[in-house]
Formats: sequence, C-alpha cells, structure tokens
Amino acid sequence: MRRVFLGLTLLALLVGGLALRRYSWMETKHLRFQRDILNAFYWGTQTLAEGHRLRPADQSDSWRGLVRGYLSLYDRVEQESWEQNYYLDYPPLRLLAMSVWAKGVRSKFPGAEDGTPKYVEPLLIVNDVVEFLTAVGIFLLVRLGIRRSAGATDSGLLHRLPPAERGWVCGLVAASVAWLEPSLILDGHAWPQWDSWILPFYLFAALAALTQRWFWCGCLLALGGMFKGQLLFVTPFFIFWPLWQRRWGRAGRVVAGLVAMTALITLPWLLQNPVAWAIVAASAILFGFAFSRFRHRWAWTAGLAGLTAFAVGAFGGGSFAWLKIGFLYGSERYPYLFISSCYNLPSLLAYANLSLKAPFWTPQIGPFHFVFTLQWTLRLIYMCALALCALGAARHARQRDPRLLIAIAAPWLVMFALLPQMHERYLVWGAVLSAVALGVSLRLTTLHFLFSIMSAVMITEVLLLDKKLPPTLSTIAFLDRTRPIPSLLLLAAVAFYFREVLSTRAPHFRRPVRQPAEKQDQPLALAIEQA
Repeated sequence: MRRVFLGLTLLALLVGGLALRRYSWMETKHLRFQRDILNAFYWGTQTLAEGHRLRPADQSDSWRGLVRGYLSLYDRVEQESWEQNYYLDYPPLRLLAMSVWAKGVRSKFPGAEDGTPKYVEPLLIVNDVVEFLTAVGIFLLVRLGIRRSAGATDSGLLHRLPPAERGWVCGLVAASVAWLEPSLILDGHAWPQWDSWILPFYLFAALAALTQRWFWCGCLLALGGMFKGQLLFVTPFFIFWPLWQRRWGRAGRVVAGLVAMTALITLPWLLQNPVAWAIVAASAILFGFAFSRFRHRWAWTAGLAGLTAFAVGAFGGGSFAWLKIGFLYGSERYPYLFISSCYNLPSLLAYANLSLKAPFWTPQIGPFHFVFTLQWTLRLIYMCALALCALGAARHARQRDPRLLIAIAAPWLVMFALLPQMHERYLVWGAVLSAVALGVSLRLTTLHFLFSIMSAVMITEVLLLDKKLPPTLSTIAFLDRTRPIPSLLLLAAVAFYFREVLSTRAPHFRRPVRQPAEKQDQPLALAIEQA
C-alpha cells in the first residue's frame, strides 16, 4: 500500500509539473522574449541555406544539405564578419540542435521564415525531457550522498527517519522541488530559453566523479559544454577536487575526458584531409599499445589521441572557427559588468561607475608592467573561490560528509555572485542545484528557496522590461530602484553557503539527546556518591 501511494504521488507530481509548464507557456504569450526564438530559427535556417548554397542541386531542406551547411557555416561567418563581430555565438551542438529544429519546422510548415510560437513545440518538449532528467539526476545524487554518509545529516526533521531510508526520501523530495522549481519553468517555458540543457550533464558528471569514473566525468562536461559554454566555467572544479586529494591520475583522467570528447565532436573541422585522419588513427593505435599495461589505458589513449587531433588541426590547416565563434566570441560579446537585471557583485560595482575593461591599477614592478582590470580581477577571485569549493568537496568526500552535496552545487552560486557579464537567467542553475540542500540541513534548504525566488524575480523583471506594458511600469521602476538590496542579500546568502562548504564541523547521525536540567546541575561529589 505504501508503494502504491508513493507511486501515485510521484505520478501526480510528474503530471502536475508538465501541466504547470504548459500553463506557463500558454499564459505568457504577451511576455515571451521572442528574440531568442527568432535568433535560434535564423541560424538554424542559415545552416540549411549554406548547405543549399554549396550544392544547389540538393533540396534545401535535405539532411545532406544540413550536414554540409553545418560543417561550413562557422567558416563562412568568420570570413564575412566585420571586425570580428559574428553575431552567431552558438557552440557546435547547440547549433546542430537548432539546425535540426529549423529543418523540422520548414518541413512541417513550408515557407516558414520565422520562429512564431506554433513552431516552438519541439524545443519545449526537449526542455521537458531535460528538466525531467535533471530531477532524476538530483534524486540519484542526493541518494548517493546521503548513503555515503550513512544517513548523517544536520536536519532535525530527517532524524525522525531511519538512516536506511533517509537517502531515497531526501532524494525524492529534492527531485520534486527541482522539478517544480519556478525559475526553471519560467526560463524554459515562459521565456523560453535552453539554459536547462546543461544541468543533466553536470549532475551525471558529479555522479561519475563520486563513483570514481573520472574519465567519463570529463566526457560529460565536454559534451554539455558543446551545448552551452557556461558549463566550462565550473569545469575546473572537477580538476581541483582530485588535486586537493593528491590524486593526480584522477585529475588527469578528467582532462583526458575533456580533451577526447571535445576532439571527437570537432574532428570534422580539425581534420581537413585523409592524411590528417590517418595520422590521428595511427596515433590512437600506437598509444593503445603503449598504454596496454596501464590500468586506465583507454582513458589515456583517448586523451592523447585527442591532443594529437588538435595538434594536427593546428599545424595541418584545420579550422578553429567553431572555437572563436562558439566560445571565445560569446565571452567577449557583452563588455559590461552585468547584463539586464542581476543581483550580484558586478551590479553593485556598476553603481560606482566602474568599467569592465578599464584599468583600475597599473603597477610597475621592476621591468614588469601590470595592468589590472575588473574583468580579470573578478575572474581570478572566482577561480580562487572555485578552488576552495573543490577543497570543501575533497574534504567532505574523504569524511563521507553529506555537505559534499552543497559543495557540488556551490560553484554555480559563486559563479553568478562574482563573475561579470552574467545574464539574469544564469542564477537558475544555482537555484536548481541548491535543492540538494534538502538532504543536508534546514538552514541551507531555506537558502535554496531564497535563490529560487531571486532567480524567478530577475527573469520576470526582464520579461516585463522587454515589453514595457503600462500596468507593469511601476513594478519595473520599483525593482530597478531596489536592486542593490537583493544584490547584498544574495551575496550574504552565497557567503553563508560558501562557509558551510568549507566547514569542518561534523554532522549528526541522530538527534542529540538532552539530559534533564536537574541531572545536569548535580554537584560532582553527589554524582559520585550516587554512582
């Protein structure tokens, strides 16, 4: 009976979450940020047009034309750009996904030339699937984290449960909260955007790291980064983590996975002739024989073969336009401390009329001249904070402390709080992942809901700001005037979360038992006599 009730509850949550997503999509048609949809449809269509331009004999919407256009679009955009302003900033796999979507739209609706709402349904279904996988990943991660700690937790409510049941109960609760996360639904179904696509890759990479599959951890991170490059901002966390443990081989396997998967995806651009393909294939075989006696020989072989592919591409005429346009251009496209409405440190610095790239200190030390800008200073501070998050993860993993879960979520919160050039939507990653705190403590769970509210408010403010409907103007003005207050509040919340990541206090396995006051106050001599 208990399992039937649990199954019906989970089914109700699943159906309710899907219904809420559909309701959000239908009821926000006057607020949608249509430019992102149009941009995605435009570049997907450009891929098809490029394929048709290269071979006019083929049908414009054929699969062959799509592949041909996909492989040549980056180079054409680079060649035709003016002062390296490409406008296209999609990594390879996101460009591929939008190209396939545009092809489907044009096949189903001949003559379609824009991404009007009735064409967006396939992307909404993808968002549904990805968000469901995110909830599954959070369930598995929280369950594993609690099981590894033998049920230890700082939450008094969880002490009421038997230690053997805490893992799956906490996992289901955290997954349910993530599935119904308001900012995730607003981002994916009211905006709509595709920010959620990288969450499953990060979660399953964390699961791979916890189960000692470090090579696959790197592969998953690289694969997710090919959909949205912001995932690469937190990728060093998984390299610092084993380095703090002095597990050099594990860190090396993460790097090998990153290199191997990136090379595998970009091989069509790196290797431009049969000789280049033959060199890489021969090197992979040679490395396989050379590492045949090593324990993780396939990881090292794949990593070194990937490095060979990059070297052959660099010296053999390969194209790196995918790197310039899909990753480097996006990181410099918006030279501002923050974008739209953000509650973070750079938005507070903007009130002091500071600039992102203007030097604020130019010391001369001997023959060396240094130039410090806010952009690189904040990046350096972030990398130090990321290394400390990895230190907390390494320490908690060694001690089997459930706070390992919050250490895994912390990089996304620190990234949004400290890095410049953040969009307001980017807090959604930290808001969703901080749901793992439900298995750690009540205080951190409260912070999760605070992050969730802030993320939803920022997304809503930008949607209102884009349309500027008369009834919303006063709300927009109020949110703009009060932005420093939530910015300070978010920084304080992230600082508290960060402190818990670095804390060395041992968690409790059971509720502490308090002795009666009269027994605690007994004199020592009387206590000895009674004994």
